[in-house]
Amino acid sequence: MRVLITGITGFAGSHLADYCLERGGVEVHGTIRWRSRTENIEHLGDRITLHECDLRDASSTRDVVDSVAPDYIFHLAAQSFVPTSWRAPSESLTTNVLGQLNIFEAVRKTGAKCRIQLACSSEEYGMVHENEVPITEDNPLRPLSPYAVSKVSQDLLGYQYFMSYGMDVVRTRGFNHTGPRRGPVFVCSDFAKQIVDIEQGRRKPFISVGNLEAKRDFTDVRDTVKAYYLALEKGKPGEVYNICQEKTWAIQEVLDLLLGMTDAKIEVKVDEARLRPSDVPILLGDCSRFRNDTGWKPTIPFEQTLGDIMDYWRGR
Repeated sequence: MRVLITGITGFAGSHLADYCLERGGVEVHGTIRWRSRTENIEHLGDRITLHECDLRDASSTRDVVDSVAPDYIFHLAAQSFVPTSWRAPSESLTTNVLGQLNIFEAVRKTGAKCRIQLACSSEEYGMVHENEVPITEDNPLRPLSPYAVSKVSQDLLGYQYFMSYGMDVVRTRGFNHTGPRRGPVFVCSDFAKQIVDIEQGRRKPFISVGNLEAKRDFTDVRDTVKAYYLALEKGKPGEVYNICQEKTWAIQEVLDLLLGMTDAKIEVKVDEARLRPSDVPILLGDCSRFRNDTGWKPTIPFEQTLGDIMDYWRGR
């Protein structure tokens, strides 16, 4: 089995590469840009093959797809940080939508016979009403950020290419996933790194937070990437699937769990700069469709995930 992972140096991409190698019998290729930071995959050494490629460039993307001739493409590369999409909406839309379009056209024009997994997002659901929880895949999409709009575009573009060209696309709407190697701009990793910095004397004893009332459905990234693989192994072409734990934690609960993992005395301060122009109040998913089609279920408890994030930052 030959797989191509776009965004292999990223958080989920690096864990997916780990999982593919652990399975055995999988030849792993990944796309990188010349300025990509590679610390997430340094431990993989020469067990993977890297290809320099900017997905926003059509010829570069086509060359990689042609040379790798993958059986599976996992499309994970994206501008994935919601606050950045407010500050740079054009860049977020261009990177996410044009990059995916170039992959589709590369597959179509090279005649590659492959399945494609699109890492879409629960942020697409946006404004969810109380009577719509838990969220199924049939829920209306009401995106509340430029990032979410870009993911809706990717999602529907995948459906369009499936319908128009019969392209073997499976869309996954991942709810929040976290774990070791998560960048410090994302909430669980951000809180954990601030706490570790306080423990190690690099920061004054207070932690900066944003909206603590939002509720999110968190899954360990190591469970999430198994779901990505199963999506192509057992998922139906053209289908869309929620990937989630089916349980929510308020951000306040996340903070409390992490503070319970340290002996440091820490003050909590709200930072107005961390508040968004509009925020999704609750994301609680229903993944019964995916579970029924693939048999997947998450196995790693959230408390273990948070402990592993703390250990990751302490180790760095």
